[in-house]
Amino acid sequence: MKPLRFHFFAHSWVSDWNHGNAHFLRGLARSLVRKGHRVRCYEQLGAWSLSNLVRNEGERAVTAIDDFRRLFPDLNIQFYNNDETFAKFAAEHLRESDVVVIHEWNEPQVVNTILELKKKHGFKALLHDTHHRAYTSPRDILKYRLDLFDGVLAFGEAIRRIYTDGFGIPHAWTFHEAADIEHFKPLPLEKEVDIVWVGNWGDDERTKELQEFLIKPASEKPLRRVVVHGVRYPEHALAMLHESGIEYQGYLPNLSAPSVYARSRLTLHVPRRQYTNGLSGIPTIRVFETLACGIPLVCSPWEDVEKLFRPGDDYLCVPNGETLKATVEALLRDDAACAQMAASGMETIRKRHTCDHRVDQLLEICQELHA
Repeated sequence: MKPLRFHFFAHSWVSDWNHGNAHFLRGLARSLVRKGHRVRCYEQLGAWSLSNLVRNEGERAVTAIDDFRRLFPDLNIQFYNNDETFAKFAAEHLRESDVVVIHEWNEPQVVNTILELKKKHGFKALLHDTHHRAYTSPRDILKYRLDLFDGVLAFGEAIRRIYTDGFGIPHAWTFHEAADIEHFKPLPLEKEVDIVWVGNWGDDERTKELQEFLIKPASEKPLRRVVVHGVRYPEHALAMLHESGIEYQGYLPNLSAPSVYARSRLTLHVPRRQYTNGLSGIPTIRVFETLACGIPLVCSPWEDVEKLFRPGDDYLCVPNGETLKATVEALLRDDAACAQMAASGMETIRKRHTCDHRVDQLLEICQELHA
């Protein structure tokens, strides 16, 4: 295949503050560049994630932005204003594009302005959906001119079916996220933490689950060191963490996560409620990244219906908080079992779920679209 000219529009590339989509998108774009394709990445000035990063994190924000610039020097990022100047900006930048990938967390005005340029400039347009809004808030997705997209990249089979069966989109592919293994890999650091959970409190989408699988077990094992990283924790949540003996350490830049995992003996996965019922089978990016880092993973109820991993070998899934407590205690006393699980999970990632794997799939999709 000849080199293609890709233009990616995402909420933010520079910031991952409450914006986990940045993790995979960065690795995907860089992998495309390294395979010889031309890639430009677009971000709206004043994006919510970057604004909150700068407003809330002080020196951590500076470090996070500096680390991103240092570790992704080959990403060509262009900023734009979402105002009356955007139509002209988009027309100038997209006139030589082959493929425009638009992440679903973009303003409808921006998305539809880009789509209106398709006929004139002749590029293919793909919607990239890595969220649950198509299931929980379809009216938000219907603000986009879905009929003008050439296809949808859906990060799970359940989301793909919503687009084909619910929205009537003829071309949609299951396009899972994946680990950026250049950065997410085991590091030789001394263990300091027994259990770590990296995740945002968010909009009460898993409050009950966090209470059962994180907070209550921690309160009953005061001799274990349990650490939580994340943002958007309300005061009552912080109080619960404190009362249970959990150390809350705030925002964790994603590029610093591998060192946190390396210093921890095991980690938890507590998916949002949507991914355990109507969207069962969709893992978050954290599953790919933790396994890539070679840390044992214990999950609250979640079913791998798409057979991405090897449950029981790559990770352990428990039905309730009591079982989790017993499982965690058994693992913390069995270094050999932890090492075996970590090696198994890492093997699965490297065989099937890296950014290079997803680039190969994306290029096959593009070839199909241009045929």
